[in-house]
Amino acid sequence: MKRMLMALALSVGMAAPAFADAVEGVWKTQVDDGNYAHVTMSKCGSAICGVISKAFNADGPIKSDNIGKRLVWDMQPNSGGKYSGGKIWQPSTGKVFKSKMTLSGNSLKVEGCVAVFCKKQTWSRVK
Repeated sequence: MKRMLMALALSVGMAAPAFADAVEGVWKTQVDDGNYAHVTMSKCGSAICGVISKAFNADGPIKSDNIGKRLVWDMQPNSGGKYSGGKIWQPSTGKVFKSKMTLSGNSLKVEGCVAVFCKKQTWSRVK
């Protein structure tokens, strides 16, 4: 019985890293400076990172030098769909902000702050 419990505990422990984080996937940003992007969120070590996978303007897909660039990094998952301790890059200004995120279903509230000045967006999951 003891061996069976040990084997079960070991198999559960090894399977845990295979579970995907709920925020993983592709997200559509809000429009910033006339453009928006699809950001692919995935694990990077124990954190969550996001890379620009596509760029768009009002007419549709566009070519952008920002495709493939990291937009979000070092985001640490907390309980209740909250993430903190990360950074976010705003391509239109080139600025990097301290960031946090809150996941609620297919909406991701993203906030970037410098001191007391914050910018917020709500991203939607791409299906």
